[in-house]
Amino acid sequence: MSGVYISYPFCAQKCTYCNFASGVFPRERQQGYIDALTREIRDHAWQWTPETVYLGGGTPSNLEPADLARLLDLVPGRPWKEATIEAAPGGITAALARAWIAAGIDRVSLGVQSFVETEIRRTGRKHTAAIVEREIEILRDAGTRAINIDLIAGLSAQTAASWSESLDWIERVAPEHVSVYMLEVDADSRLGAEMLLGGARYGAGDAPGEDATAGFYETAVERLAALGIARYEISNFARPGFESLHNLKYWKLEPYIGFGADAHSFDGRLRTRNPESVDDYLAGAATDPEPAGEDERLFVGLRLSAGVRPTMAEWRRFDAPIRRFIEAGLLQAGGGVLRLTSRGVMLSNEVFQEFLSQ
Repeated sequence: MSGVYISYPFCAQKCTYCNFASGVFPRERQQGYIDALTREIRDHAWQWTPETVYLGGGTPSNLEPADLARLLDLVPGRPWKEATIEAAPGGITAALARAWIAAGIDRVSLGVQSFVETEIRRTGRKHTAAIVEREIEILRDAGTRAINIDLIAGLSAQTAASWSESLDWIERVAPEHVSVYMLEVDADSRLGAEMLLGGARYGAGDAPGEDATAGFYETAVERLAALGIARYEISNFARPGFESLHNLKYWKLEPYIGFGADAHSFDGRLRTRNPESVDDYLAGAATDPEPAGEDERLFVGLRLSAGVRPTMAEWRRFDAPIRRFIEAGLLQAGGGVLRLTSRGVMLSNEVFQEFLSQ
């Protein structure tokens, strides 16, 4: 069964850590985009009935309820097994939460990133911990089945004490799902670019180092496990039965269809993607399909805590790197299943790169 991803790459402001293809655009551009998105979904030739829907971005929670309903009314399969919307804390009202439920949304992913005011301000966000707590209550009162909270380890001004404070808030608000990302330092975000240049803007000089950030992540793994929120993928943790059904499709190489700018699709064999920029998407620019790589199943499957069961051909093809990583304590094998060890999770990019280069 397939999933549907709908991209809404519009935000009220561009966060300093963000390296996604999203940004701030004029209101008229947003309406033109919604019209184009409506046409793309309406004209799609459905080969499967989707079982999951995910609205990401950007900040799709900024969509007007009528526009959200118009888009989702075009997606067959309701009621879906899961329908998620990404939301920025600070603008969720009871009326909005009820409108999401009416449109078929049952899961909300909150881009909290931190519960500590100093860190929040450095990112450009404007919420507070109290606002997040209040809005979670609003979502629950409206009937939201599951709530995810995003956290980022490695933000400017973050310390072991402040990270512990954010984890304390996780315990207090008790979400069903938590995503913990280690800050990506690259030139595609303002903070990352400044860190690479050795500058001080956006608090770049106050960001913790790689070792400290890795330590924060490991602390989160332990704290969340103690709360019954277990890691099932490198960056994702859930209470039993609340894993993201949509995101699991990516890691299990199940089909999904993407609509909107920079949205990707996969039919089980070929990958296609829409133009990255809003302007190119609105202009109808095309991109060529690409066959899935032979190594993708191991690459994405190893992200899961359950691991991956290689085929005989994969065991033979990757025999040398598998043996090397097992000896180095980064991989473990048993019962025909290959998994990352705890140390392997921390060095997963090194492991994945080896498979990609074969």
